[in-house]
Amino acid sequence: MSSTPRKRGLVVLGVAALVLSGTATASADPDDAGPEIIASGLNNPRGLAFHGGDLYVAEAGAGGSGPCFQGPEGPSCFGLSGSVTRIDEDGQTRVLTGLSSFGQQGSGDAAIGPSDVAFKRGGNSMLLTVGLGLDLDFSKTIPELDDMGQLLRARLSKGDWKTIADLADFEDANNPTGDEENVNPNSVISLPGRSVVSDAGANDLLQVRNSGKVRVLATFPNTDVIGPGGATFSMDAVPTSVAKGPDGALYVGQLTGFPFPVGGASVWRVERGEQPELFATGFTNIIDIAFDKKGTLYVLEIFHNGLLSGDPTGALIRVDANGGQEIVMSDGLITPGGLALRGDNAYVSNCGTCAGGGEVLRIPIDD
Repeated sequence: MSSTPRKRGLVVLGVAALVLSGTATASADPDDAGPEIIASGLNNPRGLAFHGGDLYVAEAGAGGSGPCFQGPEGPSCFGLSGSVTRIDEDGQTRVLTGLSSFGQQGSGDAAIGPSDVAFKRGGNSMLLTVGLGLDLDFSKTIPELDDMGQLLRARLSKGDWKTIADLADFEDANNPTGDEENVNPNSVISLPGRSVVSDAGANDLLQVRNSGKVRVLATFPNTDVIGPGGATFSMDAVPTSVAKGPDGALYVGQLTGFPFPVGGASVWRVERGEQPELFATGFTNIIDIAFDKKGTLYVLEIFHNGLLSGDPTGALIRVDANGGQEIVMSDGLITPGGLALRGDNAYVSNCGTCAGGGEVLRIPIDD
């Protein structure tokens, strides 16, 4: 997504400064049947993944001292504050630090940086997407942003990382949708021999081989919608999330671009070699999706009432086999940023646009 009105989406989150107090409804008492805070003090927490029984969360950081520039949501400053935190029985520990980030000048809120984590099966190799969300012609003028718009592989044992694929360069060279050149890799999953990344800026789904070779799996079309004042807008899909379904297909959730209509977001099903098809509709501003052990789809909305509503309340939604929606939790979810499922619980990064005020919640979902 870019700073143009049509594509703005994933970081239209200036309301974050109003909600730094977190989630009043979450309980720290493990005997309480409600949601429990299992990590706090995080910097714009986003995607989550389990590995070896521990939970890892990508923190987009809080930017830094500069350079400063006009970001998607106003004046922003760059810094090396992006990180990854591990949550285990002993508490929380940042296990990877010094990653590229930029956040709102002064507060560090609504940052762009590390956006998701995944693990290669059978090892300690971690995959990490780092967002960008800027027009590529503009981002090239700021050398410090060269390490953003990337898929990284990190070694937790060494605390270092390297680039697997420069997705900004791929977009610049190929531009699969033929639209404005923009890249914002937001979600990654690991599959045998490859990774799959949903790029919310480029409006595509990418396969990255372990060798680093990138291939387009799908592109997502614009949709004409009626916006404020009755004007028609060509709305970007903004695919923010990808998950492998119980049938082996890939499923992709969309945030949508401006004007972010309530009920205008969908989950797409992507079969190899075929065009994306609608799987479930009627959602608003999807930020993540996941399937539980029974094959039930869960959808996380970052703004349940729409990005233009001014209401930062999100929602965790269970989707039945017929596409029906049941809200598992909404009150207390403030611009949530990521979702993982394990056992009878959902794990949600909450206040995902808050520098220093982010949390991870454990939410019972046994139905």
